[in-house]
Amino acid sequence: MAERKPGRGAPKKPAAGKKKTGGGVPSREEILAFLADNPGKTSKREIGRAFGVKGDDRIPLKQLLKAMTEEGLIARDDAKNLRRTDELPPVTVIEITHTDTDGELIARPVNWPGEEQPPLIVIAPDTSRKKRDYDEPPAGVGDRVLARLSKVEDEDEAYPYEARVIRRIGRGAERILGLYRKNPKGKGGRLVPVEKKARNEYEVAPEDVNGAEDGNLVLGETIPGKRYGLSRARIREIFGDSEDPRSISLIAIHAHGIPDAFPDEVIAEAEAAKHQGLKGRTDLRDIPLITIDPADARDHDDAVWAAPDDDPKNEGGVVAIVAIADVAAYVKPGSPMDREARKRGNSTYFPDRVVPMLPERISNDLCSLVEGEDRACFAVRIVFDRNGNKRSHEFIRGLMRSAASLSYRQVQEAIDGRPDDAAGPLLEPVLKPLWHAYKVIMKAREVRAPLDLDLPEHKIDIGEDGRIAGVRIGDKFESMKLIEEFMIQANVCAAETAEAQRRSVIYRIHDAPSREKLVALAEFLATLDLNFTKGENIRPANFNRILKQVDGTEHDRMVSDVVLRSQAQAVYSPDNIGHFGLNLRRYAHFTSPIRRYADLTVHRALIAGLKLGKDGQTDDELAELTEIAEHISMTERRSMLAERDSKDRFIAAFLEARIGAEFTGRVSGVTRFGLFVKLDDTGADGFVPISTLGGDFFHHDEIIHALVGQRTRIAYRLGDAVRVRLEEAVPVTGGLRFELLEGGSEAPKGAGRRTRSPAGRGGAKRGKYGKSPRKAPRGRR
Repeated sequence: MAERKPGRGAPKKPAAGKKKTGGGVPSREEILAFLADNPGKTSKREIGRAFGVKGDDRIPLKQLLKAMTEEGLIARDDAKNLRRTDELPPVTVIEITHTDTDGELIARPVNWPGEEQPPLIVIAPDTSRKKRDYDEPPAGVGDRVLARLSKVEDEDEAYPYEARVIRRIGRGAERILGLYRKNPKGKGGRLVPVEKKARNEYEVAPEDVNGAEDGNLVLGETIPGKRYGLSRARIREIFGDSEDPRSISLIAIHAHGIPDAFPDEVIAEAEAAKHQGLKGRTDLRDIPLITIDPADARDHDDAVWAAPDDDPKNEGGVVAIVAIADVAAYVKPGSPMDREARKRGNSTYFPDRVVPMLPERISNDLCSLVEGEDRACFAVRIVFDRNGNKRSHEFIRGLMRSAASLSYRQVQEAIDGRPDDAAGPLLEPVLKPLWHAYKVIMKAREVRAPLDLDLPEHKIDIGEDGRIAGVRIGDKFESMKLIEEFMIQANVCAAETAEAQRRSVIYRIHDAPSREKLVALAEFLATLDLNFTKGENIRPANFNRILKQVDGTEHDRMVSDVVLRSQAQAVYSPDNIGHFGLNLRRYAHFTSPIRRYADLTVHRALIAGLKLGKDGQTDDELAELTEIAEHISMTERRSMLAERDSKDRFIAAFLEARIGAEFTGRVSGVTRFGLFVKLDDTGADGFVPISTLGGDFFHHDEIIHALVGQRTRIAYRLGDAVRVRLEEAVPVTGGLRFELLEGGSEAPKGAGRRTRSPAGRGGAKRGKYGKSPRKAPRGRR
């Protein structure tokens, strides 16, 4: 009979020099080494056979193995096989907990005897699934699976084990963010999810409360329970009193899974970073670059300067410099800080805090262009002709010193003739030349005609006590457009240079609206006697013409909202299709590497392409651009939704004390279950259930975005001005419920009969109120 190979049914033999013959008993170290080399079926008999233990020596071996078991060095499974306790058995149950930045499924063992953190396990792709297996979806996050494990030989590998799924055996514990409510009678309590769409509460037994008190915001975990009645959960983490205003942002952070704590190794790397000096850089410190930001800006990563061009061949032209914090000089590809930044994708901004992409040492110190301090920068010098068309540009890695950090208001008031002490000395030498250059550049923008949507943005003011002090419509200054246009020009230069250098880069792309959305928009506009072309060669100017026609009329807000909803979502991609909204063929984010990972990848591509340093784009990063683009598109959407949810909850908390008050607003959404209304003064979104609209039978007319009464012919249309009374405010979910007091108008001829299904009769079962059915935010340009 052929001898079986070690590892395929028979254990490997011990290394030369270690085999015991004729009465020897192996040492603890030899047994542990043998178990490491032979994961699998390693019984006492096989250990004895491998070491040549015979006769009377079997008793000391048995005693040694018992002692090693009691000491915790080895363990015995159900089949009486032995293994090292610091290693996992070859077949075990694991729970898939998350995906890493590369999209790999990561798991942990369900049963781990050690006191240290259990090892991470990467799920190997299953290429052996048979056709019939595809009736059942593959294992994913939250699943528990029986898996076969193999040790990864590379000691530097982040995942010491690789698993191949044998079969799925059920779902793991589901995590729920909610409020703990103590039972008024008896022990234990209930977990009430904060998610608006959640319908179920969870029973929390006394032994599972884990110190939570009534009203605490907690993270719960589902556990097996009774077949009937409430599902069960245990409290895993306590975030504090739900009435504390600081809990509002925490709800959004945890509900959307935004990482908010930096690993120790990332903090250590950031703290060890040192300021970049002049070596290998162009000295820009004599150029009076200035930062212009909101008054409450938390970081300053871009600076600008401009002046008339002294080239006689470019009469009337201007020169501008846009300088950006050189984040790539501090965040090296593949480093712990880089991996964490990539995982986060971007910073997330809440009314009371920011969850940064990079540690504070980087974002608020080394890479913040602080007034009067030397800072490393990556700049682009751009030359424009007298009509604002770009003639040339050049990228520079430099060292700059900000001449001033001004707010939008300070710059605007200085230009308008009311400079303060900080802006006054800069008005003639810096601000007026900058303003002149902006006006020149705007000539070309007007010819380019990007989409010109001007929608109000509400800002939440937070008091010193952390509570909301008020809600107002955000400031709008022309100085904001100045910075926006300079940043757009720098981003265009980045995309063009990457293409010229034949470097693959992540573009910011924005597709044209779909044919279906254009048809729906045209049908809607036709009800307002507005003609809109649905031709193939659609341009932003087509939308701008419509917006200009309704500007200042009763329909301006409604048309702006519908035009916005017709647009596609801007995303990141290494495949360039241009940016429809900006009407640009090439566009890549370059100007905010502190808060967007996309910009950092663009910096690295330019550094590599222009040979400006050794910290440019690597082959590994180049190979992963598609995956990176998909990931950061997701994290951007995640952050925007979290920011919106947080604002909704802050405003609901602010309005809770005003239940019964009356407000003016506009219909911001129409569904077959009721109306969404946005208040004029706060921008808060609330729901008017169809049951409160009276006894008429209402049809949902999707073409004109309205609920139309069958008998009364009254219509409630998107954009209509209304007056409502606040009936309910729920801060923990951000939900508002209104009663309609005034509003509506006579329905257009034929309205109300173009619907796929009737909305129902007033007084019918109410829909669950919640957020307006807005599309996911479209992102910053």
